[in-house]
Amino acid sequence: MKQHIRKRVSPIILLVLCSLFTNMALGHGGVAYEEDLCVININFMQAHFTVFQPETRASDEFCEALPDVSRSVFVMEYLHELLPEMLVDFRIIRDVNEVGTYATWEDIQAIEDLEAATVYYEPPRIEEGGFFRASYEFDTKGMYIGIVTADHPTEDRFYNAVFFFKVGGPDYGTFPWFIGFALLLQIIYWLSSGGLTRRRERIALKKQSAYTS
Repeated sequence: MKQHIRKRVSPIILLVLCSLFTNMALGHGGVAYEEDLCVININFMQAHFTVFQPETRASDEFCEALPDVSRSVFVMEYLHELLPEMLVDFRIIRDVNEVGTYATWEDIQAIEDLEAATVYYEPPRIEEGGFFRASYEFDTKGMYIGIVTADHPTEDRFYNAVFFFKVGGPDYGTFPWFIGFALLLQIIYWLSSGGLTRRRERIALKKQSAYTS
């Protein structure tokens, strides 16, 4: 009976964990990956998001980890038909509250002095061609947060995207998550296949042999 329950429960646990890992690996905050492209979510609207470091990395494209402390060119290609009609601005701040990967708009609102945390600000403008570009030369490695704000063209409302990124240093990406996930799967499989029970039985046999010898 116990083995039957384990066989039914284990696949469910694995399915849930796979779903959680996929969400962690493929995207977070205002950024997601779709078909090897970095996509920024500005509420219900989307844009392809790419960062270049032309002086040091030629035409290489980056998303959330910029390898060098150098001039970085941020490019958004609008995917929603409303974005070319909207005033859009772009701000880069230091991650002063160390909120990290899952930074949200609420985290930005919690910053006491946003201007003091700001290292770069591109004023709002309309890009009818569908491409928004901004360039900033970083002089310090560290953790940063990008903020995109878009004003609705006819209504008194705005939308934003908040995303964490780092500048300088090695990029381990989602590799640590993958290693941890693989170890967790191994432990679950070991437990569900009776590994713990077999280990206890071996220990009991060793103790019994020691007593009888």
